[in-house]
Amino acid sequence: EAKGNARKRGEKPVQEASEGRTLVEQYGDVKIWRLAGDPVMFYETPAPHYRGEEKKLITSLIDIAVNVMPPVYKGLSQDEKEKRYLKEILEIIKATPEIKIPVNSEEFFARAVVREMAGYGIIDELTKDEWLEEIMVNGPNKPVFVYHRKYGMMKTSVVFYDDNDIRDLIDRIARNIGRRIDTQVPILDARLNDGTRVNATIPPISLDGSTLTLRKFRKDPLSAIDLLNYGTMNPRLAAFMWLCVDGLGVKPANILVAGGTASGKTSTLNVLSSFIPRQERIVSIEDTAELSLPLDHWIRFEVRPPSLEGTGEVDLNELVKNSLRMRPDRILVGEIRGAEGYTMFAAMNTGHSGCMGTVHANSARETLVRLESPPINVPRIMLSALNFIILQNRIHDRKRGLLRRITEFAEVVPTEEGEISLQVLYEWDPVTDETKATGRQCHYLQELKRYTGWTDEQIESEINERKEILESLQKKGVRKLEDVCAAIQAHAPERK
Repeated sequence: EAKGNARKRGEKPVQEASEGRTLVEQYGDVKIWRLAGDPVMFYETPAPHYRGEEKKLITSLIDIAVNVMPPVYKGLSQDEKEKRYLKEILEIIKATPEIKIPVNSEEFFARAVVREMAGYGIIDELTKDEWLEEIMVNGPNKPVFVYHRKYGMMKTSVVFYDDNDIRDLIDRIARNIGRRIDTQVPILDARLNDGTRVNATIPPISLDGSTLTLRKFRKDPLSAIDLLNYGTMNPRLAAFMWLCVDGLGVKPANILVAGGTASGKTSTLNVLSSFIPRQERIVSIEDTAELSLPLDHWIRFEVRPPSLEGTGEVDLNELVKNSLRMRPDRILVGEIRGAEGYTMFAAMNTGHSGCMGTVHANSARETLVRLESPPINVPRIMLSALNFIILQNRIHDRKRGLLRRITEFAEVVPTEEGEISLQVLYEWDPVTDETKATGRQCHYLQELKRYTGWTDEQIESEINERKEILESLQKKGVRKLEDVCAAIQAHAPERK
């Protein structure tokens, strides 16, 4: 009976814990297992599944609640919204004696209704786990998968047994953000109010039932110190990138961060952006807003999809063009995929230094090929305005789990023949897990010397000073983005 009840609630029976499973980590109600013969780890969490009378009672309460409660509490955090809903539902239960709630079960059913109305149903607890980056619902009668910051892709104990439950969740998400999804428009791609990215598909295009993918917005953005602690970069490289981003106040570098999906490109772009001097005007343009900077002189733009009538679309290229009329010191493009790339490079070639963005590519060389090819179509002669390509990769290590590393830091160097060449300045060594300087001379630093009159020794001293600042923050355990950014902004080499 206990075994049956466990399955009913979506939990794995306790006695199975020793059957070919090894407990790797436990926190809160979450247990992470390594299964014998399975390369994918298992994420176990109590996920309620309501059936029979329980589901009828919850449905009845929802039917009453939708008629007497406001559909949304605008301006409230998710936690505050859920508290308001819980209070309202408990009042409804007291005022509706005809709905026979079992004794001492009022809060249980009220919380179930809150999960269905204000939360994410049976995946609600997954959305609250800060260690999870993505939650993937692949259809009914299949385990929900998650992407864990430490362990990578994992299978969970959570299962939707009815496609209607997935569809109801998708419809509720769409309504809350003023969008629709139906057989005429079977794809939903949007950002939720809390920054979470959502992608949903429904039949007929998804053949095995409705799908839902949530990429969670990190409430505590990563700082340069976080990337040092994770080994994504080392202090020397971080200090060098800091110098390139601010350009000693005279010539900031144009930089692209390249890499595959979920390699950490946006996090690295966010860290690079935190090196921008506070007095400079920043305009960021993104398909889905993800950047987060503790800077005041920052304007954010996000593309707008077409309305239900198919009008009103504002794309990346239009936003990049508009940003050029706003006297920006810096233009940040979240992901270059099309004509906006040409517009951005046109800006670089007309004096807008310090532009940065991300692009999907597997190497620095491939990045240049992508930029030259359709649909971006940047002429080769314009590519010389780009100074650096930072290649970031996601690496799975059997012992240490998921690693993100800057594997290549390449400089784009124009040649006398009007062509461009690439030279790698820093390269990741997979044997030692260290990012090492290649010893090649940096063309960009020679430009800085011309603009500033500094010597090689002065520039080297400046990089070392910045390296010491970052190492000091790391040693003191200072890692919050706003604190690290404040320390970075306090360093002003132009005052020397």
